[in-house]
Amino acid sequence: MPVRIPLEDHVDSVERAVRRVLDMGAEFADVRLQEHRYQLVAYDNDRVRQASYSASVGAGFRVIYKGVHGYSSTTSLDAESLEAAAERALKLARGLHAAGAKPRPLAEAPLLVARAVSPYSRDPFSVDPGEYVEKARLAVEAARSVEGVVSAVAMVAAQWDDRLVVNSEGSRTAVRTVSTGLAVRAYAKGRAGLESVSDYNGRVQGWEHIMRLDAEEMGRSVGALARQASDASVPEAGIYRVVLEPGVVGVLIHEALGHASEADLVSSGESVLQGRIGETVAAETVSVVDDGRAPGGYYVPFDDEGVEKASVKVIENGVLRSFLTGRAETRELGLPLTGNARVQGYAYPLLVRQTNYYILPGDASVEELIEQARDGIYVTSKGGGGGQVEPGTGTFTFNVGVSYRIRNGRLAEPLRGVNIAGQILETLRRVEGLGRRLEVRTGAVFGGCGKGGQLVRVGDGGPHVLVSEMRVGGK
Repeated sequence: MPVRIPLEDHVDSVERAVRRVLDMGAEFADVRLQEHRYQLVAYDNDRVRQASYSASVGAGFRVIYKGVHGYSSTTSLDAESLEAAAERALKLARGLHAAGAKPRPLAEAPLLVARAVSPYSRDPFSVDPGEYVEKARLAVEAARSVEGVVSAVAMVAAQWDDRLVVNSEGSRTAVRTVSTGLAVRAYAKGRAGLESVSDYNGRVQGWEHIMRLDAEEMGRSVGALARQASDASVPEAGIYRVVLEPGVVGVLIHEALGHASEADLVSSGESVLQGRIGETVAAETVSVVDDGRAPGGYYVPFDDEGVEKASVKVIENGVLRSFLTGRAETRELGLPLTGNARVQGYAYPLLVRQTNYYILPGDASVEELIEQARDGIYVTSKGGGGGQVEPGTGTFTFNVGVSYRIRNGRLAEPLRGVNIAGQILETLRRVEGLGRRLEVRTGAVFGGCGKGGQLVRVGDGGPHVLVSEMRVGGK
């Protein structure tokens, strides 16, 4: 029996609202309906620190008048409210046109009538909150059982996101995404002082994902790594050969290259990739993909314009082949339509966003890459912090996790306080080896990618990557 998506009950009312603004002079209209639920339990040391639930439902209209876009939203899905929201969007578009706003006509898109549901077997919102508490408690107690760990916190969360997109051309897409996850952070005190390490395991799956997780093993692992960090040394700052583990590769490629490949930043002159289609920008072995259905990543079968999400090779064998686009950017830049127009929620305007962005694997084992590095640093993501990226120049700085010195082709002592910096195209040109195991991860229910005041769920990753030279900060 097919899964029911209740938002589809409102299709007739939505289509009437769309026809209304077309009759009033609009040239195009689309609407995004969304029902979103989120639940989180946080367990801190020996007690529940937070137990929260939120839910929202609404519709957001985009109406285009003489190429100018107007947006309006409503939290009521009755026919009158939908029609009023559509008319407000048209009024705004007319006003902006009269004020001289720049037209942004849309490229043609294939007619699409489709629905998709992410795989899940147990609704996480049907689960007693006590099960959330118990899973988080087990992780915290396991982390605190590690000698030297002085504090730990764990979070279990679930998200339910139904979306329906209808446009005046006849397209209609519906998608349901159900996600769950467990996150753990541990604090340990050692010779180097107090250090913290965190890790998460998020999936686009139902409660079955949380049931399969070994919370105690995850807690012990995070606690042991925090203890190791609290005794670790800080490396001397300098230029090193580095092996990047997939978590670091994902953050690096998403932040430093992914945003630069978003066509709205390209068209506004804020991308280091502007004007470089067809140019060699990386080592010949490097290929970079954005794919809405990548295993392990976040589930984006259609974008929020109702366009099927294509699997896009942004870089192929070192050559820049494509940017990520929505319909307006495709028309403006004369590029293929990739299905990357996304919104945080129904009340937000469309932006070009990544889905699951990653480097394709090679054929080396991790051990072979470390042996090839000979003398360098193995850089990991667990316990890493934030960073800074400038898409216009491609420069980046990231605080990374507990890392390890490589000596004579083998892992040696652990390192803390490590950061990496560089310029993304120079870094990609210095790639000397790619691991054979691809890992794509998503926070699913934790964090996401921020841009233009909006946060969307994404995935990123890659294989282990050997880079011949990278600036590593420390002492």
